Amino acid sequence: MYQKFGIKEEIIELSKKIEPELNVVFKKVDEIAEYNSLKVLSAFQKYNLSEMHFNGTTGYGYGDIGRDTIENIYTEIFKAEDSLVRTQFISGTHALSTAFFAMLRPGDTLLSISGKPYDTLDEVIGIEPNNSSLISFGVKYEQIELVDNDFDYERIEKTLKKGNVKLIEIQRSIGYSTRKTIDLEKVEKVIKLIKNISKDTIVMIDNCYCEFVSKKEPTEVGADIVVGSLIKNLGGGITPNGAYIVGRKDLVELAAERLTAPGLGKEVGASLGINKQILQGLFMAPQVVASSVKTAIFASKILEELGYKVQPRYNEERADIVQTIQFEDPDKLIKFCQGIQAASPIDSSSVPMPWDMPGYTDQIIMAAGAFTQGSSIELSCDGPIRPPYIAFLQGGLTYEYGKLGIMKAISRL
Repeated sequence: MYQKFGIKEEIIELSKKIEPELNVVFKKVDEIAEYNSLKVLSAFQKYNLSEMHFNGTTGYGYGDIGRDTIENIYTEIFKAEDSLVRTQFISGTHALSTAFFAMLRPGDTLLSISGKPYDTLDEVIGIEPNNSSLISFGVKYEQIELVDNDFDYERIEKTLKKGNVKLIEIQRSIGYSTRKTIDLEKVEKVIKLIKNISKDTIVMIDNCYCEFVSKKEPTEVGADIVVGSLIKNLGGGITPNGAYIVGRKDLVELAAERLTAPGLGKEVGASLGINKQILQGLFMAPQVVASSVKTAIFASKILEELGYKVQPRYNEERADIVQTIQFEDPDKLIKFCQGIQAASPIDSSSVPMPWDMPGYTDQIIMAAGAFTQGSSIELSCDGPIRPPYIAFLQGGLTYEYGKLGIMKAISRL
């Protein structure tokens, strides 16, 4: 069956050889999944989740008890003051954009201290000119690059002491860069520095790909606002769309009024019958995230055995679900992504090719045969067609499906 599926015999044997070495690493992943499962279950019980909360609303969505309970549960899990969890967000980028425009005013400065944010924010900020960008509305933008995969604390301190930095953005995951994901220890350290110098500066975290990979979330180490997508980690492969914003109550309310309208805020927004999927996805999320992390660990180990440069290595501490493989060859990058697509449950006969994807400056190849379009918690692989030709692999609803996908993709090389 393996060979009929397109997996070569030598890859099967290599898989059998390396898996025993992964058991110690997998055990740590399972411990984190159990802890986060306890957080979710406790939050569900605290708010007495019942079948009535699955009911949806239409129109304005006034009095949507299920929607409000979901937001209470998210607030509890993140140990925050408030949250906004809505299907009206079309993506994580939309939620980040909403938060930026909610909290920044003309003359304010937005400072990114993790280098340039993800490509889809280029036009939101105005790095790539756009008449609807923050810069076009008079918001100033500065960025500070990381130094040896850590914050440039000296430059951050100097910049803050000049004044007028309204909001600091930290993107924890790597985007399409070659740096490492930023762990929570570094986030906590830099937040303490920021607040000691400028206590009113808002610290906002792009938490996409990072939720439930660790036992804590950024709001537990001092972040004012945290943003993420529901078709990534916390959707558990079940939630069909949406995003969340959690953190300080006043900032969440500003975001809510930007998403809806001033004076309406969180009071409106029909759930349209999706409450059950949001809740069930969140319930499954700790285990699904663990499966994604295990898939990444397996990919890291087997591809390193085959001579490719990988990050992180299989036994390194992880802070997100993303695994990178450096191919140094555009054809190999393309073939690997096509292999992932060929191993997918949906659209396995499709052949992904590089194209000019909206929001990106380079051509992108993207393999994602997913039940939810664009889902990154399901096995997917993508990358920009630019040197050093890195594949960005993420997801895997179960370890077994993820492992099979990796094996087939490697056999395509």
